[in-house]
Amino acid sequence: MAKPSVALQTSTLPNKPGVYQYYDKDGKLLYVGKAKNLKKRVSSYFTKKHDNGRTRLLVKKIHAIKHIVVVTETDALLLENNLIKKYQPRYNVMLKDDKTYPWICIKKERFPRVFSTRKIIKDGSEYFGPYTSMKTVHTLLELITGLYPLRNCTYDLSEKNIKAQKYKLCLEYHLGNCFAPCEDKYTEIEYQESIVAIRNILKGNFKESLRTFKEKMKDLAAKLQFEDAYRIKEKIDVLENYQSRSTVVNPKINNVDVFSLISDETYAYVNYLQISFGAIVRSHTLEIKKKMEEKDEDLLQLAIVELRQRFQSQCKEIYVPFYVNVGEEVKVNVPKTGDKKRILELSFRNAKYYRMERFKQVRILDPNRHENRIMAQMKKDLRLNEEPRHIECFDNSNIQGTNPVAACVVFRNGKPSKKEYRKFNIKTVKGPDDFASMEEVVFRRYKRMLDEKQPLPQLIIIDGGKGQLSSSLKSLDKLQLRGKIAIIGIAKRLEELFYPEDPIPLYLDKKSETLKVIQQLRNEAHRFGIEFHRNKRSKEALNTSLETIPGIGEKTVIELLKHFKSTKRITQAGFDELTKVVGPSKAKKIVTYFQEIQ
Repeated sequence: MAKPSVALQTSTLPNKPGVYQYYDKDGKLLYVGKAKNLKKRVSSYFTKKHDNGRTRLLVKKIHAIKHIVVVTETDALLLENNLIKKYQPRYNVMLKDDKTYPWICIKKERFPRVFSTRKIIKDGSEYFGPYTSMKTVHTLLELITGLYPLRNCTYDLSEKNIKAQKYKLCLEYHLGNCFAPCEDKYTEIEYQESIVAIRNILKGNFKESLRTFKEKMKDLAAKLQFEDAYRIKEKIDVLENYQSRSTVVNPKINNVDVFSLISDETYAYVNYLQISFGAIVRSHTLEIKKKMEEKDEDLLQLAIVELRQRFQSQCKEIYVPFYVNVGEEVKVNVPKTGDKKRILELSFRNAKYYRMERFKQVRILDPNRHENRIMAQMKKDLRLNEEPRHIECFDNSNIQGTNPVAACVVFRNGKPSKKEYRKFNIKTVKGPDDFASMEEVVFRRYKRMLDEKQPLPQLIIIDGGKGQLSSSLKSLDKLQLRGKIAIIGIAKRLEELFYPEDPIPLYLDKKSETLKVIQQLRNEAHRFGIEFHRNKRSKEALNTSLETIPGIGEKTVIELLKHFKSTKRITQAGFDELTKVVGPSKAKKIVTYFQEIQ
């Protein structure tokens, strides 16, 4: 029997929640997705027009569709996450970072040891974590061993072995790090009290430990055992100091998972904070590589399931920036004000800083990826048809109407290409007319590029508002380039971006990378234009001063400036010095001229 067509497979799908799988003609899994309604969701792939090229390519490759019906949407989310991790389909997002994380283990044994490990053994021992940093593990273990004297030996401390006096006191006992349960100097009941306190500390609850230590300190002080009381006070200080550093919000906020998301065109970053008694007991940021047009809601939902599974979280409440469906047994809270909002903002800052660090690393290790991301982001933000790999920016420069000039700077892949910068003397415009000057310069620039058959830019930026943009469009019309090159104007005051025939300006986020690139272009064009204008005025001033001397021409002026470096030094030079450079005849003319005008 022949394999049914994709259209037939789609039409027979159930209107139930579940997971769908797309396969190519070779039977290779391309994509896994979840749906509240399988038939509706899968049909949308073949009826909608997709802007994203990868989505269009995926749809072309789909040869077979399989599905798994589940009871609830939450079940579909969990199943989707597991299938993505297991098969890693080409068109699904990539969940980065699958390394083995460290745990803190309370060993199941008489007089339990407490230590760090990356390996979980199912022998009844308790494991706390996983932690994303060994530094956190070391800090906690240092705190615990400083507060409670625990053994670190691997001896079998059975009642029988202790009674038989099988073990002798070691150096740890003499250093005060262990109270020697091996020689029955520390009872099992006392030891277990320490383990209960340690368990609370690892859960983020310091209250019981502080209360116990304070009671001990008062009791010892009452018995006039001040040295022992002082040692307990030191432990209280250590614990309170650690608690104050780790508590970031209201201690009443307990047993909560916090998630935030920041994303761009190619990657998303989800930060996860676990809060216990107002303290952050875990922090981790997950990097997700996008493959198609995934929504932020879907990415956050997927990341929440992945992170809670990975870190074995049992928290019954989560804080998120927007609502997500992760099952009825988890309470979803979208904070608007107060401590809850503060902790969500802290999570967002962690995601943002992680993203910035990754950008810095990528810029060094993989500059192409950084460029591609910037270009993709600019294409989206500026609503362009193609990535602006070649951008040119124009700026006029004149002061009080004198020496009108213009500058054109060129950026390739978001970076200055200084060898392609061009400067223009305004030829056809009399007086300070920015609009006419811009029209002239844009026409000259692209007339020459067309004549020389040079590749045109994907984007032109005009430093100015609607007036300068309209003038530039006149030149593009003359050259029949309107519509072939994207062009925008940027107004200085409010960083407004103007588009042809659109009265409403575009405002980009002040922190967006697209705006930063545009500002860099504008500032570079302004700098280059001002520099050219200043040089032109200086040269004109010099020429006016020296070339007015009878019998002194341009070549002589250049020779004098090369030798003396400035006009001031020429005026101060004596006859003999000038003679060495231009000969006695011209030297006499220069000296006589400056003597007469003084």
